[in-house]
Amino acid sequence: MSQITQEDLNQLIQQTYIVENEFNELRLSYLYFQDTVEKIVEFLPNAIWILNSNNSAFLQNSQAKELWELLSLLEPKNDDYEVVFKERSYLIKSSSYKDKIMLSATDITEQKRKENLATMGQMAAHLSHEIRNPMGSIALLSSTLKKRVKPENVAIVEEIQKSVYRIERIIKATLMFSKGVKKINASYFQWNELKETINMSIEYYAYSKDIEFIFPDEDFTLNADKDLLEMLFSNFIVNAIDAIELDDEDEGRVEIIYESDEKYHKFYFHDSGIDIENKQDLFEAFKSTKVKGNGLGLILSRQIAEAHSGSVILMENKKKCFEVKLLK
Repeated sequence: MSQITQEDLNQLIQQTYIVENEFNELRLSYLYFQDTVEKIVEFLPNAIWILNSNNSAFLQNSQAKELWELLSLLEPKNDDYEVVFKERSYLIKSSSYKDKIMLSATDITEQKRKENLATMGQMAAHLSHEIRNPMGSIALLSSTLKKRVKPENVAIVEEIQKSVYRIERIIKATLMFSKGVKKINASYFQWNELKETINMSIEYYAYSKDIEFIFPDEDFTLNADKDLLEMLFSNFIVNAIDAIELDDEDEGRVEIIYESDEKYHKFYFHDSGIDIENKQDLFEAFKSTKVKGNGLGLILSRQIAEAHSGSVILMENKKKCFEVKLLK
């Protein structure tokens, strides 16, 4: 039996050091690779679960941890599928490799909302085009009828005209929403000119209560699209009238307060009607916070203000007050 020499022992020790160093380098590489994978998974915009064969989590990102209740609804499938969870829509994808299963959930709620809005907008625009011609005939015939009926029946014809006006407003708003407020035809005009037009539109709107309208008395110059501003102001005033109609009081008040600074015209809309419910739906198309309306008035008003480099906001620190800012 040969004896181990000191030289053999030194070689063995040296080889052990080499193996240990290679193992440490391999371990560090693995830890680096694992950390990189975890960071990549964390960076992804969707929830990721990598499961063992017993469905325990091998790896998951923070979004997956927040949606751990959703995991119980998921199952591996060959095709992608959608799941609704807590009023949110998720696109589910799955794949497998050896004994691991990967599931991903992507929140597509906003995408589906935009798709639904586009579909609803196209359908509404089509219906509005179909309705516009017969409504034009009704408006023309009612004007002719008003001149020929007995005086005691004039009020009935005027009610028909007010109903036609309401429908025409809805048609105009729907068609404008389908196209979007992309450009304005700005020109200089006086506030009193716009106020006169607003007062005329109020006369055409049907309401039953005694409502006081308080508008700015001072005259000032605006550089804006007058037709679009008429729609913006009319939308707020009509909303105010509808809110007052639903109130228990027999009388009501709609007030517009005007302020300005070096950059903006500022209008503050107040009314004495019922409070706003479901404030989160205020600027959501086709979602109305009142019984009447199609849910387009406020979102169109905001688009019009933004087209004038301004804004529309609900003042949270004041009781039922909207601020409209328009660039000078």
